[in-house]
Amino acid sequence: MSSVKLDSGLIRGDSVKGILDSAFDSNGGLLRLTPTWVPRSFLHPGRRIKLHPSDYYRFGADRGGIDERWFGSTTEAANEGRVWHEGLSFCLFEGKKFLLRDAVDERGNDLVGEATFSKYNRWPVYSKFFDNMGPIPHHMHQTFDDAALVGQEGKPESYYFPPQLNNVDNNFAYTFMGLEPGTTKEQARRCLENWNEGDNGMLDLSRAYRLKRGTGWLIPPGVLHAPGSLCTYEPQWGSDVFGMYQSIVEGRYVPWSLLVKDMPEDKHQDLDFIIGQLDWEKNVDTHFKQSNYLEPIRDETRSGDGYEDLWIVYGTVDGEQLFSAKELTIQPGAKCTLQDPGASSWITVQGRGRIGSLDLQTPAMIRFGENTTDEVFISHVAATGGVEIENLGTEPLVGLRYFGPATHDNLPKAGN
Repeated sequence: MSSVKLDSGLIRGDSVKGILDSAFDSNGGLLRLTPTWVPRSFLHPGRRIKLHPSDYYRFGADRGGIDERWFGSTTEAANEGRVWHEGLSFCLFEGKKFLLRDAVDERGNDLVGEATFSKYNRWPVYSKFFDNMGPIPHHMHQTFDDAALVGQEGKPESYYFPPQLNNVDNNFAYTFMGLEPGTTKEQARRCLENWNEGDNGMLDLSRAYRLKRGTGWLIPPGVLHAPGSLCTYEPQWGSDVFGMYQSIVEGRYVPWSLLVKDMPEDKHQDLDFIIGQLDWEKNVDTHFKQSNYLEPIRDETRSGDGYEDLWIVYGTVDGEQLFSAKELTIQPGAKCTLQDPGASSWITVQGRGRIGSLDLQTPAMIRFGENTTDEVFISHVAATGGVEIENLGTEPLVGLRYFGPATHDNLPKAGN
């Protein structure tokens, strides 16, 4: 196990204000973020998120391999045996670290905008790279109402498959989503009854979609999905609730506890209740792909000579704009002024350049505990005021950025 402590020297409490103010003022409202690594005990790392080959088990083999890197996160990862800061993003300024969560607590209106901070009192979204060798169990994330039963929040999420992180497919580049139209609740219930008899057959009730680089999906809460093996950029709501509905994946047993971990304890054996947490109408939608599939859409208002801004995550969940994401590509020698209506978290996936006064460099390999220059939090102040981004390299500079709720008035509809 690694002796590197990611929180070594972390500044907390009343001391955060001073360093936050200095970082904010020096960088024009931009905050440098360091890599946030998250392991999963029940998954097999896909090894495409630039982590050094020797470092995938640096939290300890018993914790599982690192298959996720979280971006702009003030949300804790819900892992057993977790370190206290697991899932939380650190800001870096002049060699010193502090939590993005503490920064938002201190200057929420400036960082995430008054509308977001007054309503949620936090940055309520995050994104991640999700990178696995094979598929994961058919599962869902609870709706807001169901998650509230255990004091949590629901979790809609989205996918985008960056070509830069998908040089190989790995073992299964297909994702099962939803249930076949006509599937009955009795059939799904029977799968739960057969949990301990081997493969419970839940995938027999679903269909798989081939994953395509440069496209994505919008997944509402309560909808079953078994993500495949393309490395995925996942903007989502700031929660880590889930329920696994498949008992065996690639020969690996999924314990019942991972099905019911975010359900009331007195309902852990109530099969009707467990099936009732699925949004049945959305799962058996006869036009599931039309409702949820996302092709990139050019934003003409923010594209120009030598640069292009694409919508990669868009649409609403039950009528609400909860999160969205874009991909900005700047050609060699070009630059642009990025001016968005709200805060975002940026990760560089190709090339070299600068954003404001901060360097941008896509790493080829990252050691556990190493600080990089590929990740930045663009505050509400910086986003609305405008920040210059320039390509200083010989290949395209490409960055992904995701936004919080109710940010855009020109957000495309899913299905476009």
